[in-house]
Amino acid sequence: MHKIHNSHFIDMSFFHRIDINLYPLFIAIYEQHSISKAAQIMSITQSAASHALQRLRQHLKDELFVRTGSQMLPTPFAEQIYPAIKEALFAIQRISLQTQSFEPNMVKTLKIAVHDEIEPIIFPQLVKHFVNTAYDIQFVSIKLDRKNMVADLATQQIDFVIDLEQHVSEKIHFQKLVQDEFVLCTQQSSINQKSYFSAPHIGVSSRRTGVLVEDVHFNKLQLNRKIIMRCQHYSTALQILALNSQAILTIPKNILSHLQIPEKLNIFDVPADLPKIDLGMYWHRDLEENARHVFLRSELIKIFS
Repeated sequence: MHKIHNSHFIDMSFFHRIDINLYPLFIAIYEQHSISKAAQIMSITQSAASHALQRLRQHLKDELFVRTGSQMLPTPFAEQIYPAIKEALFAIQRISLQTQSFEPNMVKTLKIAVHDEIEPIIFPQLVKHFVNTAYDIQFVSIKLDRKNMVADLATQQIDFVIDLEQHVSEKIHFQKLVQDEFVLCTQQSSINQKSYFSAPHIGVSSRRTGVLVEDVHFNKLQLNRKIIMRCQHYSTALQILALNSQAILTIPKNILSHLQIPEKLNIFDVPADLPKIDLGMYWHRDLEENARHVFLRSELIKIFS
């Protein structure tokens, strides 16, 4: 049976048998459930990660992780020691960061994952904010992949995700940047609640299936719409509206302001109670106190405040 030594006495002679580099790998495998992803985070080969894990297994006299399907799942002992190891590594990291100075001009890249429709709202303002500064930053817009969002933020493949507010994971933090509201576009000259819900609607979503954001709220009010077409982009939907005199498109106001609106279309408030939309940035909690990340978050908040 495994026991964790709780004594405050430090046996210095014990540490020559410990390779501290094995413990960040342990944390990476534990959180990613994958040796290959852990190896990517550690910037080592998968083979090197496998050999290192074997050494740690021998040192701790436990398997630590068991392969189940495509995942590496922790043993009970691994679950027991994970919090202590992570806190110890955080302590070492905090000590190291105290001796390191950070200057904003050290930031060379800013990688943001964002949906196509949101990119025109974010990146022009981002570039405008930094263009008059001395910072030489390369901005990278990456197509949002919600399925791999947590892993991409954890491995720092991206710095931030900018998207609508939703619960993603306990490991991911969110900060609101912009509040938006839905409006509707149509060729019709007037709209009330009855005509809105009896008209044909065009829905927009990047997802193949699933209920649209608006309809989640309408369903709570026991209101239903007839979706005659579902497409990926609002610009496409606006062009189709110009061809259909009765169809309606419900669209966030900020997104609409960045699109070309056909002259024959009219804009109205939605004749139903739809909540405001919160658009903001997501980042991994492990970077909460990282000086570079703190600086970039503060700049993004300035831009949209």
